[in-house]
Amino acid sequence: MWNFGAGAGSEVSLADFRKDIIIDVFNEAGQKVLSYNVYRCWVSEYQALPDLDANANAVAIQHIKLENEGWNRDFAVTEPTEQSFTVPPG
Repeated sequence: MWNFGAGAGSEVSLADFRKDIIIDVFNEAGQKVLSYNVYRCWVSEYQALPDLDANANAVAIQHIKLENEGWNRDFAVTEPTEQSFTVPPG
């Protein structure tokens, strides 16, 4: 959204700073089960790596916090029905 340190003339206007995004959630089979439209988002917090401690048993997870001006769920996206099967006798 914003290229920090890109030099003079590459600044982004505040009118274009916020973006609409779509968040899709997938199940274990890779099928989309939920979708959210999030409006006029901007990043308010970003952490590339957590505090590293050699004595801790931790997982390194990136963190991003988005602020927004509203959201709604896309009800056109529905979870697919599971296919049942029967084992043939024998």
